Amino acid sequence: MLPSVPPRTNTASARTRQHPRGRPGRHLHARLLRHRPSLLAAGSTAALLAVLGPGILAGLSDDDPAGITTYSILGAKYGYELLWVLAVSTAALIVFHLVGARMGVVTGQGFLSLMRKHRGTRDTRVVLVALVIANAGTMCAEFAGVAAGAELLFGASRYLTVPLAGAGVSALVLRGSFRRVEHVLLALSTVFVAYILSGALAHPDWGEAARGLVVPDLPLTRDALLVAVATIGTTLAPWGLVFIQSYAADKRLRVKDLRFENIDVTVGALLTGVIGFFVVVACAATLHASGIEIDDAKDAATALEPLAGGSASTLFGVGFLGAALLAAAIVPLSTAYSVAEAEGRRADINCTFGEAPLFYLSYGAVVLVAAALVLIPDAPLIEILFLSQALNAVLLLVMLPFLRRLALDPELMGPEALGPVGRIATALALGLIAISVVALAVLTVVG
Repeated sequence: MLPSVPPRTNTASARTRQHPRGRPGRHLHARLLRHRPSLLAAGSTAALLAVLGPGILAGLSDDDPAGITTYSILGAKYGYELLWVLAVSTAALIVFHLVGARMGVVTGQGFLSLMRKHRGTRDTRVVLVALVIANAGTMCAEFAGVAAGAELLFGASRYLTVPLAGAGVSALVLRGSFRRVEHVLLALSTVFVAYILSGALAHPDWGEAARGLVVPDLPLTRDALLVAVATIGTTLAPWGLVFIQSYAADKRLRVKDLRFENIDVTVGALLTGVIGFFVVVACAATLHASGIEIDDAKDAATALEPLAGGSASTLFGVGFLGAALLAAAIVPLSTAYSVAEAEGRRADINCTFGEAPLFYLSYGAVVLVAAALVLIPDAPLIEILFLSQALNAVLLLVMLPFLRRLALDPELMGPEALGPVGRIATALALGLIAISVVALAVLTVVG
């Protein structure tokens, strides 16, 4: 998550202070920011390019190893039957990412900053604990993805690759070079677009896929509900919610930019669902049809066989590793900013350790704890990837009510407070998550 920003200013000198020459600032599209006024005046297409970023980045980052593994398990175990869960989860993602981006644009502040100022210390720390737990679980999933991808590509041990990855992303991010490296990693992770072609070339039953998207059908078993809850948790990730709000705030968008930012957010969320759909379809048409379950990364890689033949495992491993490194850089950064915001402390990658000790200590703690958990001998990597996403869904029930309450506050949001449609949409999404989690808990206890 990126740090909250001070009150908006349109002066060129203020922007120069935010992004001094030679040192990358927090905003990943600083050049677009400098030219945004002229772009906004150049027409609708240029204006859309000027605000593009928060939604697309948040959406693509959701397709990390944990997400791809969860979607693979859904397709491998249940074929096309649970595709409607992905469709509903994507709709909920659109709803809450729109809310988060709107709050960031209107207030110019991140979620934890707003919590501290408007909900008090106790509520802020409750949300912070939930977020840190969720992020720690997700970070474990990213390191598990690094280990699985590197093992698939190079046969390297997790005891070598995980420490190297942790040290590498920490050095890159905290030394201030993250803006350049992030673009490389994001480009690498787009290899998952291969799943779109893979799904098509696997000759799936498109009629059954369409039926699975629109006809709710859920076996009343603990395993099926666990897959459904994990799908919700990986699609509507807690870290993504706080990230998109602070990123929109940090981009210094204005209220009149919201119509374009809404397009950015919707497209980014739809990309998550579309890529997830083709992952499910690819696995349904290959793994499920052959009765193969997901036990390790090689099993999921076989879903690419219709596209790339013998190179499928290599393609999968490269994308898996690239996406894992991307998320492994962003998630602890999100956590560090959240902790610092919640405590009202300084948080900026341009700060020294002496200026922002809590920020740096929080970053390092998340990386070290997650790496240590993944390095436990015989730690089940695929289970870590999958179950961490179910935990996300549980912790969403702590965060989302506060997010919704802030978005409803007319004193905070003014005329941009949630209207009747927004109230109903967020309530339905929150209710769906609650019902799923409670049903899973009941079946777990009864079973």
